Amino acid sequence: MKLPTLALGELIASVPIIQGGMGVGVSRSGLASAVANEGGIGIISGAQIGFTESDFETNSMEANIRALRKEIRKARELSPKGILGVNLMVAMNHYKELAMTAVEEKINLIISGAGLPKDLPSIVKGTKTKIAPIVSSGKAAQLITKLWDRKYNQIPDMVVVEGPKAGGHLGFTLNELQQNPIPDLGRIVQEVKESLQSFQSKYGKMIPVIAAGGIFDGNDIAKYLKLGASGVQMGTRFVATDECDADIRFKEAYINSKEEDIQYVKSPVGMPGRAIYNEFTKRLDDVGRIPVKKCYDCLLPCNPKSTPYCISKALIEAVKGNLEEGLIFSGANAHKIKEIVSVKKLIQQLIAETEVALA
Repeated sequence: MKLPTLALGELIASVPIIQGGMGVGVSRSGLASAVANEGGIGIISGAQIGFTESDFETNSMEANIRALRKEIRKARELSPKGILGVNLMVAMNHYKELAMTAVEEKINLIISGAGLPKDLPSIVKGTKTKIAPIVSSGKAAQLITKLWDRKYNQIPDMVVVEGPKAGGHLGFTLNELQQNPIPDLGRIVQEVKESLQSFQSKYGKMIPVIAAGGIFDGNDIAKYLKLGASGVQMGTRFVATDECDADIRFKEAYINSKEEDIQYVKSPVGMPGRAIYNEFTKRLDDVGRIPVKKCYDCLLPCNPKSTPYCISKALIEAVKGNLEEGLIFSGANAHKIKEIVSVKKLIQQLIAETEVALA
């Protein structure tokens, strides 16, 4: 059975795969454009994207805005006809300024999680930029959609449902993640679809629901398509690609990881995260807190005097390949990856596997 397309209004992705936004610096123009060129949707992470700018240490906001503009333009040059988006965390300081920059650059899509993007419709008003919240429950999907409906007479162009097996910051408490069984992504996808039905009827418009978190191969993709998802979002699989923007040592950490290395970590945003256990996380376990020497003013809820560590510094060191000082966010299935391949080869493999599984 042929793989279905993914429609966001007039935008049609021939492959219903969204490459997850991974920060800091893991998914920039190189990875996003490569995915878009293969028919998927490529996503640039806006989290501290300006870390390579010369004035990042002294003027991080301007550095991030400038770098986001550069990366969007570069991605568009590399993929003039592809669908490109940015992932912006609501919990970031200067979220609005970065979103406005993306809109000015005529980005196709803004995906926002780590909080509810309550005012995102006002930022894209009058433009063609599509907007999609990331949620982890039907309740959250209904809450944000109801708010946008009431306040802006608008509903999401898409909703990303992120389950408990995702990498990075997770939208679940540690207690929920340690339940047996853990919350089921398939059930959450169906709950989200049900929560959106009345809004779809009111606006006469379909809201594609995207399954995310722990999706590894074509069998997984087929599973969620059969459950009613319009597509999937995958981050971890795209790390071990030639075009991924991270250092080769970051990619090799995925390939060399074992299942027991994938663990939960404390996150300064107040929710747990998932990462590969390494020297940095071991030191964090041993000492409890790594004092912050410089604050990058990146997250709204972060207090540098009490935060367990500086997440900006930890993620920047990791993407540069300084793994002993870095936090390596990953999904639950990173240990299954055995080689680095091109984005083209990976997507072709995923398409073939999914079509067999659908048949």
